[in-house]
Amino acid sequence: MIEQIFYPADILLPGKETDMTKWSVIACDQFTSEPGYWDKVEHIVGEAPSTLRLTLPEVYLDTDEEEKKLTKIGETMEQYLKEGLLTHHPDALIYIERTDSTGKVRPGIIGAVDLEQYDYHKGSTSPVRATEGTIEERIPPRLRVRRSASLELPHIMMLISDPKKEIIEGLQGQTASMELLYDFQLMMGGGSIKGWLLSPGQKEKVLLALQELAGSADPDGKEKDEGREAAPLVFAVGDGNHSLATAKAFYEQLKAACPGQDMSNHPARFALAEVVNLHSSALEFEAIHRIVTNVNTDHLFAFLTKELGLVRESALLSEKEKASFEENVQKVTIVVKGQEERVLITRPSSKLAVGSLQNALDIYRKENRMQEDVGLDYIHGRDTLKSLTWEPGSVGFILPDMKKEELFPTVKADGALPRKTFSMGH
Repeated sequence: MIEQIFYPADILLPGKETDMTKWSVIACDQFTSEPGYWDKVEHIVGEAPSTLRLTLPEVYLDTDEEEKKLTKIGETMEQYLKEGLLTHHPDALIYIERTDSTGKVRPGIIGAVDLEQYDYHKGSTSPVRATEGTIEERIPPRLRVRRSASLELPHIMMLISDPKKEIIEGLQGQTASMELLYDFQLMMGGGSIKGWLLSPGQKEKVLLALQELAGSADPDGKEKDEGREAAPLVFAVGDGNHSLATAKAFYEQLKAACPGQDMSNHPARFALAEVVNLHSSALEFEAIHRIVTNVNTDHLFAFLTKELGLVRESALLSEKEKASFEENVQKVTIVVKGQEERVLITRPSSKLAVGSLQNALDIYRKENRMQEDVGLDYIHGRDTLKSLTWEPGSVGFILPDMKKEELFPTVKADGALPRKTFSMGH
C-alpha cells in the first residue's frame, strides 16, 4: 500500500474586508520579458494588501530591485500576520472553480503535498514527479525568499489521471453544502475564481479516493526502472515545477542541518498545491515558445541548420517529397520581424520538437559564451512572441502543442520532459 501523499493543510486567507482582486496576482515566473505588465500591476495594487508584496516577480531577478524586494517580502509577511489580516482555516481542503479568460471553468482541490513523496531529479521514480527538466539555477533566488518566510504562496498544480472525472469533478454539484470562502475577479484579464471549504465528510471522501487512485495507478502496483521497483506515478507536476523543487530543496537542507530530529510533522515537509484532473475539459495544453535575443541571426540559422538538419518546408518541391518527411521530422515555425516560416527538423535529438530545439539552443549558447548578451526566454502565446521578434537581433520559435494524453505515458517512459514544454492554457 502506497503511503499517503496529499493532506489537508493549515490555510490562511485574507479577511472579508480585503480587496481580493488586488490581493491575488499572477505567478512570479510570468511576463519575465514584459516589465510593463508588472508596472500595471503595481499601479492597480497601490498601497492595498497584496501577494505582490509577498513574492518576487522574476522580471526583477539580477536587477537592483531584487535585494530590496527580498528584504521587504519577509517584513511584509510579518506585518500582515501581526495586523491580523489573515484568517486561519486549520486542517482544510479547499475546492476551487477557476473561470479562465475564455469562460472555461477548471475545478481543483487545494491541500498539502508530502515532499518525502516527491523527487524532481532526472530519473525519479517517486509518486510525485516533475513533468519538465528543473533548471537548478532558478532555485537559489526562490530559496532566498523561502528561508526567511513565515508564509508560503506557491503556484503549484499537480495533475492526476482520473478519466471517469469522479474525484474532483464530483464536487461540482455539492457547493451548496460547502462554506463559500471567496468569489472574485482576477486582475489583468485573468478571469475569476471561487473557493469553498470542504466539509469533514467531503474531505474524508476525497482523501480516500486519492489514496485508492494511488493504489491503482499501475496494474501491478509498481513500475520497473532499470531493474528496480519504483512507486507508481500518481501526481505529475503540471505547473510550478520550480516552486515545488524549491520547497523540496529547502526541506532537504533543513533535514541535513538537523540530523536526528523528527521531521514527520514539520511544516517544511509539506507544500501547498492544487490538484487538477488531467482529463478536465477546461484543461488545455499550450506550447511555450522560445525567443533568442541580441543574436547574429545568420550565425544562429547556420548553426541550427547544421545541428538539426533544418529544411525549409517551402523548399520541398512536391507533395510526395513533403509526405516522405512526415514520419521522421519535427516541425517548428521560425519568426523574424513578425514573419513566419515553417521549417522541418530532420535530425531530431529528442522525441519532441521542443526537446530537439532546446538541446540545440543550449549547445549554441554554451559554444558562444563570448556573446554574453545573447538571451533566451520562454513566451506564452503566438501573438506575444511575434510582437517581440520586431526587436533587432531577435528570433522567435513557435512550437507545436503537446497532446495532454501523452503526458503520463511520456513521463513514465522517458522521465521529465524538456523544460518549458507546455503551459496549462489561459
